[in-house]
Amino acid sequence: EEPVDARSLVTLYNNFTQVVANPDSGISSIEDLAGKTVSTGSPGSGTEVIALRLLEVAGITTDDFQQEQLGASESAGAFKDGKIDAFFWSGGLPTSAITDLGATPNVSYQILDTADYISGMQEQFGEFYSVDTIPADTYPGQSEAIDTIVVPNVLVVHADMDEQLAYDIVRIMFEHQDQLIQVHSVAGFLSLDTAMSSQALPYHPGAMRYYEEQGAGAAGATPEASPTG
Repeated sequence: EEPVDARSLVTLYNNFTQVVANPDSGISSIEDLAGKTVSTGSPGSGTEVIALRLLEVAGITTDDFQQEQLGASESAGAFKDGKIDAFFWSGGLPTSAITDLGATPNVSYQILDTADYISGMQEQFGEFYSVDTIPADTYPGQSEAIDTIVVPNVLVVHADMDEQLAYDIVRIMFEHQDQLIQVHSVAGFLSLDTAMSSQALPYHPGAMRYYEEQGAGAAGATPEASPTG
């Protein structure tokens, strides 16, 4: 039950809160999820944490809707089968399960704008929540940009990781970013400009050495910095 002595290696990209809803269910806001059947993500997942916090900000508890706890693929499948009215997912862009859903014939869906809830999320849970935009045409049939709540996706290691190993992991990620992009386009967001943007944990000395060599820097991003959230 003791806190893990952890360090950040790199801030990778934003995880976008994607609330997928059936437009035929009368859902146009988080409040409209009351009385519906909703998947809040796998039990104990980051998606579930964000979903329950967002619902709380909107004044909704798990007593107000029928809760399912499914991962992204399972949620998309249940949505296609008409077993749920909406589901939450927190991840990079695009998410294959939502892409597949959007490409499925005779299935209508929409992604809710959650930007209006950012003040409540920050006040109750922390400043690391912010807002970013899902560009238009990220998913099939999504013709308009959508503003939504995001959290940074951070690569975290134990503080006792060998310094050279930490250095090499970060170095290789940047030197071979083109290969990572071939695996998933979200790797295109990896940047030295944002590598130390999250201050939730202090950064590992090995990672810091690489960033210093590259001339990258961020206020407060030192191995000795205290966690802020």
